[in-house]
Amino acid sequence: MIQATPPRLRRAYYDCRYGQLHVHNAIPAGGGFDELTTLVCLHDRSATGALFAAVLAGLGAERSIYAPDMPGHGQTDGAAGAAWAEAGANAIADFLDSMRIRRIDVLALGDGAEVAAQLLAQRSAAVRRYALLDPPAVVPAPAPGLVLPVSATATQYIERLRGFFGP
Repeated sequence: MIQATPPRLRRAYYDCRYGQLHVHNAIPAGGGFDELTTLVCLHDRSATGALFAAVLAGLGAERSIYAPDMPGHGQTDGAAGAAWAEAGANAIADFLDSMRIRRIDVLALGDGAEVAAQLLAQRSAAVRRYALLDPPAVVPAPAPGLVLPVSATATQYIERLRGFFGP
């Protein structure tokens, strides 16, 4: 089996309606012009995009992956007066527009599922597939999606996600 070249792991800032959006990202060694659908990772309220480091390293050789710090978290500017899910979805929408990304897969952890649901409501045509890791019970999982509990190891998750998101 041929070993894939590790992805380039980076961080960057992008403008959004709330100021600057800090994004952790992985780009395939070929320069990021991969043919697989871009993956956007959404953290829960108690974390930042850095939470997805294992996903970036594990799947980033195959596709571009972006794990932003939601507004008011990590190094991203806050969104005064905006609700968590609305602010997150708006910031992601601004990011997608600035990067001219038209099709994405979404991975959301915990109450990042609220942001994913809002993003699906705003941009359903842009979301190809999504997976929710341990979403709160109050967030319905619209079909078709993948819902996983958080009882697996990072390696097990990466293999399940690789199979689910596919090419």
